[in-house]
Amino acid sequence: MDTTWSVLIIDDDPGVRQSVRLCLEVDNVRVLGVGTAAGALEALDRGRFDVVFLDLWLQSESGLAALPEILRRQPGIGVVVITAYASYETAVEAMKMGAVDYLPKPFTPEQVRNAARRVAAENVLKRQLSELREQIGEVEGENVFETSDPAYHGFLQTAARVAGSDTVVLLRGESGTGKTVLARWLRAQSPRAGRPFVTVNCPMLSSELMSSVLFGHRKGAFTGAVADATGKVEEAQGGTLFLDEVGDLTIDAQARLLRFLNDRTYERLGEAKDRRADVRIMAATNRPLEEAVSAGRFREDLFFRLNVITLTMPPLRDRRQDILPLAHHYLRFFERRQGRQKLTFSPRCEQAVLAYSWPGNLRELRNAIERATILSPGVVVEPEDLGLPPAACEPSEGPPKLARNRGLGVALGGDYSLEDMEREHLARVVARAPSFEAAAKILGIDVTTLQRKRKRYGLA
Repeated sequence: MDTTWSVLIIDDDPGVRQSVRLCLEVDNVRVLGVGTAAGALEALDRGRFDVVFLDLWLQSESGLAALPEILRRQPGIGVVVITAYASYETAVEAMKMGAVDYLPKPFTPEQVRNAARRVAAENVLKRQLSELREQIGEVEGENVFETSDPAYHGFLQTAARVAGSDTVVLLRGESGTGKTVLARWLRAQSPRAGRPFVTVNCPMLSSELMSSVLFGHRKGAFTGAVADATGKVEEAQGGTLFLDEVGDLTIDAQARLLRFLNDRTYERLGEAKDRRADVRIMAATNRPLEEAVSAGRFREDLFFRLNVITLTMPPLRDRRQDILPLAHHYLRFFERRQGRQKLTFSPRCEQAVLAYSWPGNLRELRNAIERATILSPGVVVEPEDLGLPPAACEPSEGPPKLARNRGLGVALGGDYSLEDMEREHLARVVARAPSFEAAAKILGIDVTTLQRKRKRYGLA
């Protein structure tokens, strides 16, 4: 069972609160107990919960009367009603009002644990279903984590180590290299795998709404704020918040994000109350944030706070050994989706796929293969079916010669600049060498020159 979920106990009997706490702490659950409806609403304002145990009678108060407000404050929360005065009528009424379970007193520790586990598991399944729906047609079919490229294999080994930590991660790389796919993969390998994964597409937010979307707002905080609203940080409670194209955040949103990164507290717009959230932050950008810092468009202190661990996704042109396997993978995937059968690439098409530079990276390759599976008139896919520039479809003088003895794994004499060749050679030597000193010796340069070249090519 996920050990990061949390429970709120609302019962006026301290003994009941303590006994429920002891029952649940066996599962390493975070538990908070309160004795009044007012205390419960304040707790719900300050933190996110997965399960609520609500006593129907809180001294002179009706717990049932507080149920609608509990559900309004945190939509989707699972409320388990508990009472010593169980009846069919009260159970039905509680369910009609939004409770998900009913537990009569006296109850056993196992009954408490089973009720909490069942509600938490249902929430996880609902969230996973929602995420899967979001990914259909967007991430489905990606195969970016299988590689024959030594440098990319080393990159994935580093990424796997990063996944197990809980630190902030900055994902960098050109557009289309698969940063969002990598973020989801990191989350899937992390201790927060069963918790929410909430994406914020920063360029899609207007500057006026950005802080509200991230941190929420109170009714009347600005024109159009007709009701209280939770933010993405609160939605991601216990899980991962992914800020896609973080360089597009407004200065106000940057300031609020910096505060949150420093102490994990934030305020909704129009509210002076501090809230806390347990969230792992991942951010992505295809822009050089250093230039944005120099231009005053991005806070330097926030850049340093985000840049704890950086993973730079290599462009597809630097993964030459993976291009054809990826193309075949996409062909099989879209063949099934489009109801085609036994599609193959012609030799001329494979040559064009290898020779093309793919400036749009994985996204461009994926889109080109999808286009070909729809438009190819026969079972043999030709270069023209991919929608590539005409020059890329022209046959070359012959198949490229691979520099097998030197271990470069790239086509010498192909459409590569000397910089491309040097960058790939540097990456591969560093990946297989036991140290930077050993890599520098193999390359015939000193360590300082190696570090300078790695920084120049974005390998550092």
